[in-house]
Amino acid sequence: MFENLSERLEGVFQKLRGKGKLTKEDVERGLREVRLALLEADVHYRVVKNFVERVRERALGAEVLESLTPAQQLIKIVHEELIRTLGETPVPLDLGGPRPVPILLVGLQGSGKTTTAAKLALFLRKKGHQPYLVPADVYRPAAIDQLQTLAEKVGVPCFPTEPTQKPVEIARAALAEAKARGRDVVLIDTAGRLHVDEEMMAEAAAIKEAVSPREVLLVADAMTGQDAVNMAKSFQDRVGITGVILTKVEGDARGGAALSIREVTGVPIKFLGTGEKLEALEVFHPDRLASRILGMGDVLTLIEKAQEAFDLKKAQELQEKLRRREFTLEDLREQIRQMRRLGSVKEVFEMLPGIGKKLKDMPFDERELVRMEAIINSMTRQERLNPKIINASRKRRIARGSGTTVQDVNRLLKSYEEMRKLLRKARGPRGLERLALRLLRAF
Repeated sequence: MFENLSERLEGVFQKLRGKGKLTKEDVERGLREVRLALLEADVHYRVVKNFVERVRERALGAEVLESLTPAQQLIKIVHEELIRTLGETPVPLDLGGPRPVPILLVGLQGSGKTTTAAKLALFLRKKGHQPYLVPADVYRPAAIDQLQTLAEKVGVPCFPTEPTQKPVEIARAALAEAKARGRDVVLIDTAGRLHVDEEMMAEAAAIKEAVSPREVLLVADAMTGQDAVNMAKSFQDRVGITGVILTKVEGDARGGAALSIREVTGVPIKFLGTGEKLEALEVFHPDRLASRILGMGDVLTLIEKAQEAFDLKKAQELQEKLRRREFTLEDLREQIRQMRRLGSVKEVFEMLPGIGKKLKDMPFDERELVRMEAIINSMTRQERLNPKIINASRKRRIARGSGTTVQDVNRLLKSYEEMRKLLRKARGPRGLERLALRLLRAF
């Protein structure tokens, strides 16, 4: 989401790094470019003004001008002020009070509200809660069926809403049903519109009054930029919201919504929707997002993703195999499967410091992971354990079985050999960087 902004800021800081000492003119020139970069990223003008003023006040003092490493100090200040703009610390869901705890999801049609309700249910279930999903959108065709289908996928019960029911009646009945079934969190998916209107606001306010939710979460599409900020302000003023879930942040949005919402509305961003998969919902960490924007990576989020996606026992077995130099194609297949569970390969590697910048001009096809797995699946177990026996006729058979070409099989085998060598040598950040870049080139 912040690719263009990150590049612009990196360009600004690169110019400053070449100077041994910064003058006031250098700082002012750099701040002008930072200001333009933020405005181009669709950040609210008032947020840009406040941000730049705070950075200027600190940058023109002894903290930077008299520092031995002025450029690094300026980057540190920008990083800290970005965190401040984004909200400083994560704000968890308020799940206190009597059970079940109602949570209301509001927002415009097309923002991904229904899918987000299911994502949040899965997130809570993994945390040990017993969520209950409630379709309260009786206007959009198939909205009820959509949430019921998603509820089955995430393993959460769903209230059997009838299209003839009134949304307020649905909310009240669902709350009583959830209590009878021993559920502890009720997620109510309300109706949206194509734009902010009085009818939608009135209905959301009526449901809020009927069930007294602990949280009213606005689901906003990050792709809409300033419109998302304006919509958040409207909902805050007319309904009252306690948090925001930004969706579609994996797309080509310029990032202005994420950088503006907290300061404009005073309401925290609580989650980020990072993809289409139902697992693609992240707790919003201002410090981690600030690090991503400045190209510093986000290793903590990557570790959390890996802890969920990777099997610890299998990881320990792989480590032991690497120590004995026994990394096979079966091991590579398992790593491919676990990597696919992490999400987009590019997104994963962008979280590694120093690697994201090198991806810009490196074209690769995410579907290659699927092809690589198909090729390995077409091999016999003996071939997977001992690739040296794969001769020309075996390659032709493997290619036919996987719907690929002999050239694809050769490329996989070559990449496997190179990865096997690098895995034995990968030590520390540089080793990890070489391995990551080599894996991308395999595509």
